Amino acid sequence: MTTSFRQIESVERIAIEDFAKVSHQPQTLTATFINRDLSLIEFFRRVLEEGLNGSQPLLERLKFLSIFSSNLDEFFMIRVSGLKEKLGSEVSVSPDGFTRPELLAEVRSRLLDMIGQQMDCLQTEILPGLARNGIVVEKYESLSDNERETIDGYFRTGIYPLLTPQAVDPTHPFPYISGGSLNVALKVKPKLNPRVARALENIGDDFFVRIKIPPFVPRLVPIGEESTKFVLIEEIIAANVSMLVPEADPQSCHLFRITRDTDMDLRETEAEDLLETMEENLKQRRFGEVVRLEVSRAMPGEMVEYLCNSLEITVDDIYKIDGPINLADMSALFKINRPDLKDKALKVTRPAIFNGSESAFDVIKRQDVLLHHPYMPYSIVTDFIKEAVEDPNVLAIKMCLYRIGAESPIAPLLIQASERGKQVTVLIEIKARFDEENNIEWAKRLERAGVHVVYGLLGLKTHCKTTLIIRREGDELRRYVHLATGNYNPETSAFYTDLGLLTVDDEIGADATELFNYLTVYSQRENFKKLVVAPSNLRETMVKLIKRETENAQNDRPARIIAKMNRLADSEIVQALYEASQAGVKIDLIVRGICTLRPGVPGLSENIRVRSIVGSLLEHSRLYFFENGGDEEIYTGSADWMPRNLDRRVEVLAPIRDEKLKDYLRNEFLKTYLSDNVKARELGSDGCYTRVERAAGEEAVDSQLSFQLYSNIVEFNQAV
Repeated sequence: MTTSFRQIESVERIAIEDFAKVSHQPQTLTATFINRDLSLIEFFRRVLEEGLNGSQPLLERLKFLSIFSSNLDEFFMIRVSGLKEKLGSEVSVSPDGFTRPELLAEVRSRLLDMIGQQMDCLQTEILPGLARNGIVVEKYESLSDNERETIDGYFRTGIYPLLTPQAVDPTHPFPYISGGSLNVALKVKPKLNPRVARALENIGDDFFVRIKIPPFVPRLVPIGEESTKFVLIEEIIAANVSMLVPEADPQSCHLFRITRDTDMDLRETEAEDLLETMEENLKQRRFGEVVRLEVSRAMPGEMVEYLCNSLEITVDDIYKIDGPINLADMSALFKINRPDLKDKALKVTRPAIFNGSESAFDVIKRQDVLLHHPYMPYSIVTDFIKEAVEDPNVLAIKMCLYRIGAESPIAPLLIQASERGKQVTVLIEIKARFDEENNIEWAKRLERAGVHVVYGLLGLKTHCKTTLIIRREGDELRRYVHLATGNYNPETSAFYTDLGLLTVDDEIGADATELFNYLTVYSQRENFKKLVVAPSNLRETMVKLIKRETENAQNDRPARIIAKMNRLADSEIVQALYEASQAGVKIDLIVRGICTLRPGVPGLSENIRVRSIVGSLLEHSRLYFFENGGDEEIYTGSADWMPRNLDRRVEVLAPIRDEKLKDYLRNEFLKTYLSDNVKARELGSDGCYTRVERAAGEEAVDSQLSFQLYSNIVEFNQAV
């Protein structure tokens, strides 16, 4: 839970075609957009602010500071690398009017300020506060003699054998530095035998030496067993550096870390074997261009300059850190069993309809079931799949797996199903960023077990979260469908908020069948009966639904739009929302991260309100509500309003047909998010977010806490 939001907050490189779509539009349009990269940075700021918030428990604050660091890593690996790579391209203006050099300068300015706040908070509030509560990150020089002896003994036996100092001289060029690794840099003048000294007398007085800290060694080294007192590994290495380089001075050791471009082009149309090509692509990722150099603030200027020249970067790529580099490593402290320094444990309730002896198939046959994770356990989904595996009447299981997870319980169940003679088809998206290796490994294991594995479609990522189970019931085949906003990954489901729908609706089942045919044999349908599918008809449908609300408002019919998503950055959707606002449609957008729409602009968007919820759970559910003149329509599924989701991915949105489910989602689910005055922030037309202020006497509403305290959805599902 403490790692980061990195798996579902995956930032992607700006594609040239995205700029091309807007760069030739009238200049008047550019002022109506917020830059998407700066909007993303403002999301990072909201995460950081949770760490800066003194009213939160200390370990929760540390967790958010760590998440902020992880978010920045991915931002540089994908977004900044993409901007730098295209600095010389002809298309150089983003939808808001920034040139790329201007944008990179603004990115750097904002991040330097935020990193400064992060480190100041860590050094002056978090670490001292933890120390007062018995969790201490101690400086090596402050240890007692006995503690130093213990730590030095650990160095000799547990660290020293793993380290390899690398000097740079005429026979040893500057070494390859892996992205994300921590490195100790120092300069020394070694004692050489006379012959070697004469040979090297013209190259200078000292050598640059790099020591890579192995990534599998704990960054925080405990002092004694079961200890809550730690020392940073780089300080231990510096204190004992003379064992590695006898002439070295501990004071000359300085930490640095680089970030590389990891968004390598994948030429799918040229690949004879996509799996093999993807594996080769992952190998090449290690050698991407350097896009950031982090150095300890105490590093001498001449050493910084040496690294800058050796890595072939500019001074604008250097970030001096006044504290521990790669603060994400500090999240290990969150594992300490100190509930008094964390949020209260999440309350998870299993709906009573799944607690009896009745089969899940019978439950779903009787009613559509709405799932709300993590307030409901993800075991409902895995238990349903397990029941399908063991049910002799289930003939086939088809699933789309985007991010599986290394310890997935679902993939082994699918292997069991295949071994039991069921027809099992799995779409595994091996291009899912940062999960490629896990997905490739599971794909191979599933194939070896006889599962029909499909790797996705050329030019598209398959992002939809869909399961189709075909069961023989008497003389007919019945199709059971699970559609969701989140990945089939029980590990991440514990801290992502997601929705899921279990249904046996005939038309949705037929659409799901056509969807899998499309994925396996390119049998594309343009017209689905109920599902809305990208890239077939998702963009067209969303724009049509927005325009219908516009027409309703113009004709004095009830018109309203409420949309909850992760990101909003599609210019056509934004323009349609502006037109709806101008027609008088009241629009509420709940957008976790990127939002390029400017709300509250007179004559343009005064009827649009945008809010973002950042709390202990990562908001990941997506829901789209259209009032439709009183005949409300609600859709849920995998897609955001982004060009990639609408045009370059296979996505699915499903309509909520059951009237009681619709009533709950409109009057409980969305209303709770729109009433949040604790974790909510509202977006201003200037692109800045401010916390929602409670009026005098107004009750505090924390949406995430509300869903834990009140089990309306649990009771509701039981009553349907």
